Amino acid sequence: MDAPASPQYDLNPASLQRILPEAPGVYFFKGASGRIIYVGKAKSLKKRVLSYFRPGSDLPYKTALMMKQARGIDFILTSTEKEALILEDNLVKKHLPRYNIILRDDKRYPCLRLDITQPYPRLEIARRIKKDGAIYFGPFSSAQAVRSTLKVIDRVFQLRKCKSKRLPRRTRPCLNYQLDRCLGVCVNRVPEQKYREIVQQVRLFLEGRNRELIRQLQRHMTEAAERMEFERAARIRDRIHAIERTLERQHVVSPLMEDQDVIGLARVGDRHQLVILFIRKGALVGSRSFLFREPNASPSEVLEAFLKQYYSREAFVPREILISDPVEDLEAIALWLTDLAGRKVVVHRPLRGKKTKLVKMAIENARSFQARGEEPKEELAALAQRVLRLKKVPRRIEGMDISNLQGRQAVGTIVAFVEGRPHKSGYRNYRMKETGAADDYAMMEELVSRRMSKGDLPDLFVVDGGKGHLSAVKSVVERLGGPDAPEVISIAKAGEGQDRRLDRIYLPGRKNPVALGQSHPVLLLMMRIRDEAHRRAVTYHRKLRGKGLTQSPLDRIPGIGPKRKQALLAHFKSLEAVAGASIEELARVPGLTKSVAREVYSHFRGRDA
Repeated sequence: MDAPASPQYDLNPASLQRILPEAPGVYFFKGASGRIIYVGKAKSLKKRVLSYFRPGSDLPYKTALMMKQARGIDFILTSTEKEALILEDNLVKKHLPRYNIILRDDKRYPCLRLDITQPYPRLEIARRIKKDGAIYFGPFSSAQAVRSTLKVIDRVFQLRKCKSKRLPRRTRPCLNYQLDRCLGVCVNRVPEQKYREIVQQVRLFLEGRNRELIRQLQRHMTEAAERMEFERAARIRDRIHAIERTLERQHVVSPLMEDQDVIGLARVGDRHQLVILFIRKGALVGSRSFLFREPNASPSEVLEAFLKQYYSREAFVPREILISDPVEDLEAIALWLTDLAGRKVVVHRPLRGKKTKLVKMAIENARSFQARGEEPKEELAALAQRVLRLKKVPRRIEGMDISNLQGRQAVGTIVAFVEGRPHKSGYRNYRMKETGAADDYAMMEELVSRRMSKGDLPDLFVVDGGKGHLSAVKSVVERLGGPDAPEVISIAKAGEGQDRRLDRIYLPGRKNPVALGQSHPVLLLMMRIRDEAHRRAVTYHRKLRGKGLTQSPLDRIPGIGPKRKQALLAHFKSLEAVAGASIEELARVPGLTKSVAREVYSHFRGRDA
C-alpha cells in the first residue's frame, strides 16, 4: 500500500487529538516538499503520535530534529499491530525515509536446495525459499561457505550434478563421474532406493545430525563386510572418516541441538556494530556483521529496526533469536516472525544462564569488529556533499537521460541510487511528447517537470549533459520545488581536444567544471549513475522503436482495431489503395461505418479534407 503523496493533516495537537483513533496503524511524517521523512507503527495511533508533541527537551535529540523538519502527518489504519508492522516495513523499503534507521545490506544469502520430489534429486544453490516441495538448508554466511559445503558433499556422497530436472540418458559418463564426484546415474543403473538412502544421508549431514549419520554408516559398513562386499565397506569407511573430519572443525556451543540466531550490538560514538552468530543444531556455523552510523539512535532503536528489516528478506528464520538489548515491540515482532516461519519463533533477551554466554560471545565479536577497523574513511555520500558543495548529504540520487531519433519516439528515464547503490524500485520510464524536432533542453525540462509532480523527491538530480542541460533542469526545479527541492548537477563527456578519460561535472553558478581525478570515487559514482540512466533510456527507446516497426499506420486511427484493419487490407489488397480510397469506397468495406470511413480518409488526407 502506498502512502499519500502530500500531507493530509497539519501538526496541530488539538486537531490530531480529535482525528486520531485509538487503534493500530502506521503513521508518517512529511517534510515541506511532501516527501515522507519518517514512518512508524503503533498499537494506538492516538497515544503514539501525540507523544511526539511533548516539549523538545523531553524528546530524544533525533526525534526533536525530525519534528523541526515535519510539516504534515498522515496515517493508515490496520486490523492488528502485526499488520501495522508489516506495512511499516514495506513503506520504509519504498520511501527510505530520512529519519528511519535503514538496513543498507540488501543481499540475500545462499541456501542449498534439495528437490526430494524428483526420483534422483540433486543439490543446487538458491537465494530464495519457495513452497515447491523441495527442502532448503541454510542460509550460509557467504557464497564461499556454501561452495565449501558442496565440495565436501560432492566428494563424500557423489549426488548427480547434471542440471536438467529429468535424468539425462548418455552413452558416456561426464567428467564428474571420472573424477569420482558423481555416481553417474545417467549411465549406471543405480537403483532409486539406493540413491534415496544416499539422499537421506545428505539430509542428515546438512541438518547437522552427523553423529546419527556416523552411527548409521557404521551399521551399513558392518553389514557390507559381513556380506563380504569389501569394496563397498571401504567406500563407507572413507565416507565416515570424511564426516568425522568435518565434525572436528565444528564448534558446538549448545548441547540442546537448537537452531538459534544470537545478535550482539556494540556502540562506539555514532557507530553501532552488530554481529549475528548462526547456530544450527547446536553448532556455530557462521556469522555476519552489519555497521550502522546513527549518531542519535539508541542501541534498542537500532536493534528493533534491524529485526524488522533483516528477517523480512531472509530465507530462514530460526526457532529462537537471542538479543543483547531490550526492544519495545518484541511481542509483535515475535508474532510476525512466527507467521513468517510457519512455526513458533521466540525472540528473547536472556539475563542469566547459559544463553547469556552466547549473547556475550556475540557482543565480544561486535567489539572485536569495532576494534579491528581503523578510523572509518569519510563515507561516499558525505564526500560527495563536500566536493560538490551541496547543502545536504545526498543519500538518494536520481540520474536522468533522454533518448530519441530526430525528436521522434523520444523517451526519458530516471534511475535512483541510495547510498551509492542502485535502487531499482525508484527507476521510471517516460514517453515524451512528440515535438517533431530534437530539442534536448525542452525534453529534459518536460522530464524533470513530470518527475517533480510525483513527489518523494531525491536529494540530488544528476543530469546527462553540459551547462545548458544543467541550466534547463535547474530552472524547472527552482520553479516547482519548495525549500526541500533537490539540488542539481550535470556530468558531460570530455569534448574535442580534452582528455578523453575525464568526464566533467558542472555545478550551478560555476563557470568551470569541478576538477576531480579520474579515479576519484565521487566522479566514478556520478559516471555510474549517468551511464545507468543512459543504458536504460537507450534500451527503452529501442523497445518502443521495435514496436513501431511492427505497427501499421492503420493502428493509429481511432476506431480501427485488428478486425477492421484485416477487412480493409482484404478489400483493397494494399495499404496504398486504402490511402487513395474515397469515403464512399471505404464505407463499402464490411464492418466499417460512415464515421469510421471518414476517420480513415482524414488520417491519410489531412483533417481539412
